[in-house]
Formats: sequence, C-alpha cells, structure tokens
Amino acid sequence: MNRTRTKELQLSDLAKRKTVRRSERAFTLIELLIVITIILILVGIAANRYDKAVLRAKETTLHADLMEMRKAIDNYTMDKQAAPQSLDDLVPQYLHTIPVDQITNAKDWVPQMDNVVLTPDQSTTGITDVHSGSDKVSPFEGTAYNTW
Repeated sequence: MNRTRTKELQLSDLAKRKTVRRSERAFTLIELLIVITIILILVGIAANRYDKAVLRAKETTLHADLMEMRKAIDNYTMDKQAAPQSLDDLVPQYLHTIPVDQITNAKDWVPQMDNVVLTPDQSTTGITDVHSGSDKVSPFEGTAYNTW
C-alpha cells in the first residue's frame, strides 16, 4: 500500500507541477488588455500621421499644379499676344488636361482676370492667374488654399 500511496502522491505532485507550468506560460487578462491598449495607442498615432502625410502630398501637388497652370497662362499670353479667356484655351497646346484641384477633388479653379498686359504688343487682356476653389485653411502654412 505504501507503494500505491507514494505513486498517487507522485502523480498528484506531477499534475500540480503541470498546472503551475501551464499557468506560468499563459497570459493573464490584464496583460492582454495592456498589450491591446498599447497597440491601439500606436495605431491611433500612426493613423494621425498618415492623414497628415496625405494632406501634405495633396498640398504639394496643388502647388505644382498651380505653378504649371500659371506657366501655361504666361506662355499662351506671350505666344498669342493675347491672354486666355478661359482655362480651356490652354488645352491641349499648353496643358495636356486641366488638372483636378487636389483639395476639392474637382476642376473648380478660380481664374483671376486682370487688365494687365505682359508685352506692348498684347491685344487683349484676360486670365492672368489661377487659384484653388477651396476656402479651407492649410494646417501647415496657415493660409487659405484660394490665396495660393
């Protein structure tokens, strides 16, 4: 009987050790909640930075599009000795297509008409500048897009 009793005690000790080892390997609920909270905080930070990067890219594209259209307006005026009357006059010789305003996602550019002439031979006045159709303010530059 001693042998049986000893064997039972050994088996019971072995079972307790396995139970202890399993619980030592497992994560507690509080540990999982802490890890999930940290992951959510990091995702929130990354999402905010991603949104800012996308907006920065849109603003950079807007600057480039405005510069290209202004150059096309000047080239048209110098070549034809007359300012364009609409942005469509610039297509296809000076611009491949009228670009989309990256802020409004539409071709709603606001042309600026002035009575300014670039050369003495210029016969008519017309568009001298172009601006974005958005009145939102850039968080990076602190100015409205339609003033660029």
